[in-house]
Amino acid sequence: MFIEKATASDLPESWKKVRLAEARFLRAYFYSLLWTYYGGVPIITDVLNLSEQGDAVFRPRNTSEETADFIISECAAIAPDLPVSAASGRATQGAALTLQGSCELFNAGALKNPNNDLSRWEKAATTFQKVIDLNKYDLFPDYATLFFEENNNNVEVIFSRQHLGGTSLANYVGQIGPRFVNGSLTGWGHLDPTQDIVDEYAMANGLPITDPASGYDPQKPYVNREKRFYESIVYDGSEWLGATMIMKQGVGSLNATDLNNSSISTRTGYYVRKMVNPKYAGAMDNGNSANFIIFRYAEVLLSYAEARNEASGPDQSVYDAVNAVRERSDLPDLPLGLNQADMRKAILRERRVELAFEDKRLPDLLRSRLAEVKLNGTVHAIKIDIVGGNTVYTVVPAGGGAKAFDPAKNYLLPIPQYAIDVNPQLEQNPNYE
Repeated sequence: MFIEKATASDLPESWKKVRLAEARFLRAYFYSLLWTYYGGVPIITDVLNLSEQGDAVFRPRNTSEETADFIISECAAIAPDLPVSAASGRATQGAALTLQGSCELFNAGALKNPNNDLSRWEKAATTFQKVIDLNKYDLFPDYATLFFEENNNNVEVIFSRQHLGGTSLANYVGQIGPRFVNGSLTGWGHLDPTQDIVDEYAMANGLPITDPASGYDPQKPYVNREKRFYESIVYDGSEWLGATMIMKQGVGSLNATDLNNSSISTRTGYYVRKMVNPKYAGAMDNGNSANFIIFRYAEVLLSYAEARNEASGPDQSVYDAVNAVRERSDLPDLPLGLNQADMRKAILRERRVELAFEDKRLPDLLRSRLAEVKLNGTVHAIKIDIVGGNTVYTVVPAGGGAKAFDPAKNYLLPIPQYAIDVNPQLEQNPNYE
């Protein structure tokens, strides 16, 4: 409706051009969420009026390909009409191009591109290169405070959802912070990192813990890990709000790993530190004005590296993009001479660690058709005991049972039944009854 009314208005053309592009960006963004999780959906570009149009307002689903083309073409069309810089929370050229590239990357993965058409990867790489060439963005130097309110809209942020403390729009990030500090409830701990994500963090020397040369000791698992680990995870023996966090069994700690979820403490032996500002760690505190970052430059670099590696192999630009992200965590450059498969593995590990807890993991698993591998089976936790005066770390299955992902249907979510009841032209996704 805004697009229709603003287009027909006599408002200044310069104002209309930007506002219309912003509206189309938001429409494309929300369509991208639907497309990612449901596949093709009805593409609506006119104003619907049930009282005037009757059942004509109910449209069938467009195909997945048509929906993807709509989103991508919209982003390409509006990018030139958007400014490079804008007020907080408004769309920019960088935001439109990043959304376009993200959809092109999803469209290039095995889920949407089973024959591995390399031109799709090339399109994504080209779009992400355009974001880089804007020379607008850079990596914020401090990963630990990148997400705090005092650094809202910093040089790395491309698009973020704005929050305002003290209102209903506050960021309740304390819900994911550690639960108990010195016996007092300070957070809800609603998100417990698994042992599986913890194992993805490299050693300080840049080697994965599975490499015999890394120096990793499973009985000293938190020694000499990369910086992002310490900036992202609260673990046994780490400091939080001036207290030492204890996840050990048998010492009376309220934070001891609880596989049965009977004490409402961590079920994995870990809490999230990333994005949780200590000054807003109180469970009921709504003063936090930290924005939630939807797109940031580190993701652009890693997405460019992945697309370019898949399109034409690990050239120097791929190394440069990945190494820039690693450098912030004080990791050494990737070794030279990696083949495409080894570089792919390195990039996917960087994405998982760098973008952890930012709502990026599930889309990555879906587009690459790795969900049936990673989302089936056992989730792991750490159980820590004192045996003979020594601390013993044991990786165990986390509480809650094994995960189940059915590749025959779960790469798409089911269309809600209430939507089908309203619009009978909507067809359900395959294999849902």
